[in-house]
This record gives sequence, C-alpha cells and structure tokens, in this order.
Amino acid sequence: MLSWVFGGVKTNIVHVRKKDKSAGYLEFEKARVRWYLSIDEKSLPKQVKEKGQRTYRSITVNDEEIEFSGGFTELHTKSYQEILKGNGFGLLDAKQSIEIVHDIRNAEVILKGEKHPFIQ
Repeated sequence: MLSWVFGGVKTNIVHVRKKDKSAGYLEFEKARVRWYLSIDEKSLPKQVKEKGQRTYRSITVNDEEIEFSGGFTELHTKSYQEILKGNGFGLLDAKQSIEIVHDIRNAEVILKGEKHPFIQ
C-alpha cells in the first residue's frame, strides 16, 4: 500500500529483525516512513494494553495520528476469497511489494539512522 500511495522506494534500512518483531526506515519518492511490526504483546503501547486491545495499527502523517486497529479481523480471509474468485492482483501489481519484503528479509541490520520511536 505504501508504495502505491507514496511512489517507488529510494531507501530501505532495517534496524531490528527478530523472530517476533522488525523495524526500519523506508524512504519513498513522496514520504519517509519509520516502521515497526511486532507480534509480541509486550510491544503494545501502555494505553492500548490498558484498554484490553491485542492489536494496534497506526500511521502518523504530518504529526497527526490515524489509529486503525479495528475492522481487520477477517481481512486476510476476505482477500483470499476474492483471489479465488479471480479478483486478485497480478504479478506486476505485487512486484514492488515483494521486492521491498525481500530486501527487508535480506538486509544487514543497521543500528543508526531514523529509528521508529518504539525502538529508541
């Protein structure tokens, strides 16, 4: 989604790569993104844990946070159902996303640079 909205990747740096979390910095043609992904409940912000939430999805644009944790319970199931109906994306549509993930999985971890606040 990010590359569709913000253009091609100029920089892709990985700051953390563990079995339960990853973080890094992506610079696109039209955006700079500090990202953090985790399946470790200890990574959830305190206010999210206090509400009893088990997931947290957020994006901040121009210092304004948009939190969108709800509504994704069946996202993958619905996506797969549409793919089976022939409504999926083609290889060229997915190419840049696959390249980004490949580069993240194979990048050297660099401990300096613009890190996500969760790993500061």
